[in-house]
Amino acid sequence: MKDSVILIVDDVDIDRGILCEIFSEYITVEAANGRQAIEIIEANPDRISAVLLDVVMPVMNGLEVIDEMKTRGWLARIPVILISGEATLAAERKAYEIGATDVIHKPYDSIVIKQRTQNIMELYYNKRHLEEMVELQTGVLRQQAVELQRMNNRIIDTMSNVVEFRNLESGDHVKRVKNFTHILAEHVAAVYPEYQLDEEKIDVITAAAAMHDVGKIAISDTILLKPGKLTKEEFDVMKTHTTRGCEIIEMLEDIQEGEYGRVSYDICRYHHERYDGRGYPEGLKGEEIPIAAQIVSVADVYDALVSDRCYKDAYTPAEAYDMIMRGECGEFSPKILTCLARAREEFEREAVKNKE
Repeated sequence: MKDSVILIVDDVDIDRGILCEIFSEYITVEAANGRQAIEIIEANPDRISAVLLDVVMPVMNGLEVIDEMKTRGWLARIPVILISGEATLAAERKAYEIGATDVIHKPYDSIVIKQRTQNIMELYYNKRHLEEMVELQTGVLRQQAVELQRMNNRIIDTMSNVVEFRNLESGDHVKRVKNFTHILAEHVAAVYPEYQLDEEKIDVITAAAAMHDVGKIAISDTILLKPGKLTKEEFDVMKTHTTRGCEIIEMLEDIQEGEYGRVSYDICRYHHERYDGRGYPEGLKGEEIPIAAQIVSVADVYDALVSDRCYKDAYTPAEAYDMIMRGECGEFSPKILTCLARAREEFEREAVKNKE
């Protein structure tokens, strides 16, 4: 603190001299008027630790100096102790209102003005130090969040690639579902703010969409790769990929960030639920189905329709759109279908691009 620079602003030479003597253990800089004070601060904004400021001065008075400092954003880090000859409550209140840190009335006591100034400088020093520490810690946390997100994405991509390798009918299904999910989620966010989907949540849903079929890892090849229609017993086994997938996600709980884990779980478990309650595994109805699962459900069905599978040829984008809107693939939320209608051209462009 002893290397602190104190700016003393007063048009009376002898008064500046007295203050310089009082603060002789510090570095002091003098200004004979407000304009000089502003120029000194402007040249050394990071060195000035405090300003002792007279009120009545030529060129620019003390109140005008404070106003200028406030305009330039200096008051947040440079305390101003106003030295006033007017010892009225109204004058003191005015000084505090415009931004003075403290007001000392003339004639002042040398011990009092020194101690009060030291206390204020220490307070501001500690405040700046705390802000720097908070900013540093915030930067560390921000970097950790980036690394955590990168790790989550790697986990998700790795697990979804395992499904791709086993489920020969999928091809780039996971990648395409993520793209359709992002498009649809953007429209849901724009039309239905009640779902509170900001860009960060949309990114989480998009990344987590890759995990929707991770439970197929646990399904035997005889069922997973069967070219024909599944029997009822086989279909019952196939449906367990939703709950088996949740078990896998829960195994990753310790290494997967909370929000990704929760959304991945919801998508994996509920992306085959239907709005009328006729889906699986729990028969959820309407808005009981998490919004992330509702979005991925439509994206998943749309891609399945426009893609070649071992048991069918691909439908055209127009046919796939009509089938979903007519309820031929199960009933979806009217709100999600409204968003699908808005996103139709984007979906069709994406489908065509995937064929190229």
